[in-house]
Amino acid sequence: MQNHYPPTILDVEASGFGSDSFPIEIGVKRSDGARFCRLIKPYQSWTHWNSEAESLHGITRDVLSRYGIDGREVCIQLNAFMQNSTAYSDGWVVDYPWLIKLYAEAGIEMNFKLTALEYLLSENQMQHWHGVKQSLVNQQCVKRHRASVDAELIQQTFMTTASMPLPAMAR
Repeated sequence: MQNHYPPTILDVEASGFGSDSFPIEIGVKRSDGARFCRLIKPYQSWTHWNSEAESLHGITRDVLSRYGIDGREVCIQLNAFMQNSTAYSDGWVVDYPWLIKLYAEAGIEMNFKLTALEYLLSENQMQHWHGVKQSLVNQQCVKRHRASVDAELIQQTFMTTASMPLPAMAR
């Protein structure tokens, strides 16, 4: 992958942290700069809610019931936006099951691939990741922990760490 052409990043916010939780927002920052963000109206069978998760992302049940979009429509729109491409997640172990839960409930086949971002990261990027990400958060005064904001931040962190010089011993 070329450093000037970032990976597409997908992030999911959820109702909680465990296996009973469900996706409530999906955000994507595509490699060409295009953005996608949708709140998801919970299906009736999706009842688990965690107040700690809510305090983290700030999305209430009321906001979802008012502004959330039907899960089937979100899946259709996301498939069209992704156009059979690959997206990467820095939280694949939770984001992927939440996507599967959404697509299964909607009865739609996911036409794109979601892969762990770690597959793209060099050792140098991994060593600098958390420090660079925190520095970007501080520079941008990012207050919202939301899917689209996180996808943008992850992509910026990837690009910044990809352009960092290797330590002298590694050259």
